[in-house]
Amino acid sequence: MYIKELKFSLWADFIERDYLDGEFKKLIDTKTINGATSNPAIFKNAILNSPAYKEQLATLGDLTPKQKYEALAIFDIKKAAEILSPLYEAGDDGYVSIEVDPFLSNDAEGTISEGKRLYVEIGRPNVMIKVPATDAGYTAMEELVAEGIAVNATLIFKKSQAQLCAKAFESGVKRYGKKVDTVISIFVSRVDRAIDAKLRDSGVQESLTGIYNTADIYATIQELNIEGCRALFASTGVKGDTLPTHYYIEKLLAYNSVNTAPVDTIKAYVKNGTTHKALPISQEIIDTHMQKVEDAGIDLDKVLDAQISDGLVAFEEAFQDILENL
Repeated sequence: MYIKELKFSLWADFIERDYLDGEFKKLIDTKTINGATSNPAIFKNAILNSPAYKEQLATLGDLTPKQKYEALAIFDIKKAAEILSPLYEAGDDGYVSIEVDPFLSNDAEGTISEGKRLYVEIGRPNVMIKVPATDAGYTAMEELVAEGIAVNATLIFKKSQAQLCAKAFESGVKRYGKKVDTVISIFVSRVDRAIDAKLRDSGVQESLTGIYNTADIYATIQELNIEGCRALFASTGVKGDTLPTHYYIEKLLAYNSVNTAPVDTIKAYVKNGTTHKALPISQEIIDTHMQKVEDAGIDLDKVLDAQISDGLVAFEEAFQDILENL
């Protein structure tokens, strides 16, 4: 844990082969991070832009593009899991996440099959299978947890999604018979980027809606109290220079939670951030701000639905770019 008394963890939202051999280990050794996450966009940037993958790629000539991608990604996830294994064995998280093929987001059976296969092929207990929060995804989450597989539910923007994830996790744990670690990944900064310009024009304080929306969902997860399940705050990097780099870590510091962030964001927080708990935020404060958002002519429910859809498309596009380039 980065802050033991809060049971608060920092995970690095980044995977790249040279990084795993160098800075990743240093961040773990200095007790800065105790986990890692990945997604198709992260692997796209790593595989297509880093020379570290050329040697392995040269040995994969007869494979399909997806098989090549999986060979590269599984190698990295295995390496990250091995490096993190002492933390996992000590009960200090030590998880690394890998996402299923985003084109399976509406295919429950396909997601279940691929999630199980990836888990077996990686062969490490400290791997979380990342599943988007869709109708098919909830079914897959329950089935994977029922097999004792840790799951990272991703692309959560709405309280209703978090509730369905929690229900799936609860059912899966009951079927498995013992605790399975899970996280519900709430996306934060994308909400603010979508509406801040309009709020600015209306005289409403910016860069709070994502925080308050997340705080509301976090409170729901805490109230549900599903064994082994925590809120994870994702999309916590900032764009531009109007906010402190570590803004979305400091403003979401909460008991029994995880924040996964870009490495530079984590470094900025370690250097400049406070360790004072920021959540929970009173429902009255949240509701007052949300009313101002509505008064500014913003239908937040529609904005959040669009963010879910856009997030799925973005991961599909990143995955397709990888396949086309391989």
